[in-house]
Amino acid sequence: MKKNIYNILKGTFLVSDDSFRSWRFILFVSGLAIVMIASSHSADKKVYKIARLKNEVKEMRSAFVDGRSRLMKLKMESHVIGVMKERGLSPSVIPPKKIKVKKQN
Repeated sequence: MKKNIYNILKGTFLVSDDSFRSWRFILFVSGLAIVMIASSHSADKKVYKIARLKNEVKEMRSAFVDGRSRLMKLKMESHVIGVMKERGLSPSVIPPKKIKVKKQN
């Protein structure tokens, strides 16, 4: 056991006769580490993108609510009457009448 630890520390296991097996294992572990790091970076990018999109959704929702409230204010009868008074128009005092058209044969 002591000899194995010395071999690992000195690096003789990399140049010995059956070092091909050791090199294969080292390359395999290195490849797995690279794949793991790439996967981690990809996941981080997705997390940041999701956070950015959530902020955009919040901004768009607040802009929509603001626009809808302004539209409701503009559609109110009192606002329309005020705008029309500026143009010189006023609401009619005479109520509307229904017009009935009879068919002619």
